[in-house]
Amino acid sequence: MKIKHIDHIGIAVKSIEQAGKFYTDVLGLNIQEIETVAEQKVNVAFIPITDSEVELLESVEPDGPVAKYIKSRGEGVQHIAFRVDDINQCLEELKAKGVRLIDQAPRDGAGGAKIAFIHPKETNGVLVEICERD
Repeated sequence: MKIKHIDHIGIAVKSIEQAGKFYTDVLGLNIQEIETVAEQKVNVAFIPITDSEVELLESVEPDGPVAKYIKSRGEGVQHIAFRVDDINQCLEELKAKGVRLIDQAPRDGAGGAKIAFIHPKETNGVLVEICERD
């Protein structure tokens, strides 16, 4: 498995509009686009920084995963994503190593990515995503 770089850091927020002001007004960064990922009940704002991004995640439903995360842990870093060349090969290698996965197969993520999550019990409590982009 070859990790290319950190693809993004996902930050759970109650409001993209409110949270985005820090990144735009204070840090001088730009929100590239906002996308809704209906399957995950979330709006996603992309803030590019060189080869990586900050990804603001805002729940669109009170029972969505991000809403549940915020309710139990508050706003903040929700996950870190590593970019890989071949997500299917990566998942097979992780399975062969006995790593507990949330996703056994890739699913569609924001920005056209194929994504899968590793269970936080395998990563000292950090939700780790692997992603592949064209």
